Amino acid sequence: MSGINTWLKKISLFRRKTSVDEVMHLAKDQQDQIEELKKMEVYRREFLGNVSHELKTPLFNIQGYILTLLEGGMEDPSILKEYLKRSEKNIDRMIAVIQDLEAISQFESGEMKLSLTRIDISALTQEVIDLLEIKARYKNIRLICEADPNRPFLVVADKERIRQVLINLIDNSIKYSNEGGQTRVSFKDLPEGILTEITDNGIGIATKDIPRLSERFFRVDKSRSREQGGSGLGLAIVKHFLEAHGSGINVRSELGKGSTFSFILKKP
Repeated sequence: MSGINTWLKKISLFRRKTSVDEVMHLAKDQQDQIEELKKMEVYRREFLGNVSHELKTPLFNIQGYILTLLEGGMEDPSILKEYLKRSEKNIDRMIAVIQDLEAISQFESGEMKLSLTRIDISALTQEVIDLLEIKARYKNIRLICEADPNRPFLVVADKERIRQVLINLIDNSIKYSNEGGQTRVSFKDLPEGILTEITDNGIGIATKDIPRLSERFFRVDKSRSREQGGSGLGLAIVKHFLEAHGSGINVRSELGKGSTFSFILKKP
């Protein structure tokens, strides 16, 4: 009988211990959820503030130009033309923000549909370089595609989405490169796919900032970034587009020495 009582006591203690463990585990889960919600709230406020800033600034600029024209500026053809050009530039900035937000929203809601085909990513890269060559020339930056034109690097991808990935990455390298610098795009045929690397010798990125690069509106240098233009959503779009392809973006960088952005796409 005493053996049975001892056995029952052990079961009771085990149950109480299990119950305590479960409660402690539940409490920890709830605390983790609370901390996550706090982070999300901070992120939400920061995101809304950034959206407001990105749209409010060009709106105020346009309002100022229109008021100046209405107060007599229209009588001077040179002022009229200049302020209309400035207004157009600010309108383009707002449109870019809205289009980029729509692209991210489509991905997150599952509405983004990829049109997968076989493409030569080295040839596509050369098209993007030709597109951005004039912009690079203004800063005396060389754009180099390190690929043999007779040897294609075939991948399975949505051509227009990957074109946008390349435009965003190469455009960023131009923005953050010093005058007289260079951006090189290279390719490697790996067992898991084709590796594309975009390397510049620009200002580089601090290690602490690298994990936040793909956050919406995050800018390493806010004043310089806004001065250079862009929506602040470029790398967020790169991240989403590559994730839709089952890939991701890798970043290596060192302040004052430059950065390398790379990604892998599957082969046919």
